[in-house]
Amino acid sequence: MTTHEPATIDAYLRRIGAERPGRADAAALRELHLLHLRTVPFENLSIHLGEPVVLDEKALLDKVVGARRGGFCYEVNTAFAVLLRGLGYEVALLQARVIGPDGTPGIPYDHMALLVETADGERRLADVGFGDHSHHPLAFDARDDQVDPGGVFRIVETADGDLDVLRDGKPQYRLELRPRELADFTAGAWYHQTSPDSHFPRSLICSRLTEDGRITLSAPKLITRAGGEREERILDGEDEVRSAYRELFGIELDVLPSVRTGTPNSDPR
Repeated sequence: MTTHEPATIDAYLRRIGAERPGRADAAALRELHLLHLRTVPFENLSIHLGEPVVLDEKALLDKVVGARRGGFCYEVNTAFAVLLRGLGYEVALLQARVIGPDGTPGIPYDHMALLVETADGERRLADVGFGDHSHHPLAFDARDDQVDPGGVFRIVETADGDLDVLRDGKPQYRLELRPRELADFTAGAWYHQTSPDSHFPRSLICSRLTEDGRITLSAPKLITRAGGEREERILDGEDEVRSAYRELFGIELDVLPSVRTGTPNSDPR
């Protein structure tokens, strides 16, 4: 799947149920961002299936568009960047460090987010790879509260010249402003596939936004949030888990992922 060919972009738009926008403006970006969150799951199943996570645009499009899978931040934000560039947006990859419960930032290249410039010169922070986060892109240059269905967000300048992204007053991650290349994220992706200090090798996650909440499968536990209500239940056996992946996330699995002990069989490039 060649990354910027019109056929590839059209297939991606079909994947997320979007029309090709007439202009690469902020309104179209907002719609694409929301549809992406509702259709492409945030998931780490490859780690627990022994599949390599390859930081390559073609491989990621084959996964997200061709195989109708999702991924974690490096995967889905890279794929989304390809889509946006193919539609006429300017996109820069930014590295971020996720801020832990104690207020300490994580490793460099802990997370990837996107700085998107529209045809009108407006700048937006897009992020379809942070799980439960803003539903719409944030105004990159605004420093006041930004009310979003996912919470109240604010972008704050740090003393070192970075930007902290806050949700409901709590720092989520620290962005560095220098644009990066995809290969720069290799070490971060490797860490999150192999390190016992990362939560990804220790847990299963498959989650997407819905029109009235969010649905998350951390097999065999299924968590549904709708209209402010939260429901949790344990699925009964492999057949029900396999059906949940298929019916709720559109993911067909011959072999079910399972959390393994030791180092996952992953070979990111």
